Amino acid sequence: MQMDERHEGSVLIVSPKEQALDAYAAPGFRERLSECIAQGHHRIVLDLSDVDFLDSTGLGAIVSSFKRLDGRGTMIICNAREMVLDVFRLTRMDRVFAIAPSLERALEIAADRAA
Repeated sequence: MQMDERHEGSVLIVSPKEQALDAYAAPGFRERLSECIAQGHHRIVLDLSDVDFLDSTGLGAIVSSFKRLDGRGTMIICNAREMVLDVFRLTRMDRVFAIAPSLERALEIAADRAA
């Protein structure tokens, strides 16, 4: 699983570099996010701009990573394409996750939640 990771202040920005977050990519994605959370990163922005396809396994990896935060942090989704947003809407996960249209807006939400 190819991912870029960078910091913006105390926020970790994770950008999967795969077109599909599916059964093939999800295990590596989940494992890497778990490592990041174990290292103390509790404010995470997932930039899904390169992801064209999200299946239930990929969504499960995102949800399980969010659960690992155990209420001690936040995870914000940004730059999701329409097909990916449809998965969040159909599963009603758009009610669980903050979903921002841009990285800039996601960082604003992360700053508001830290206050």
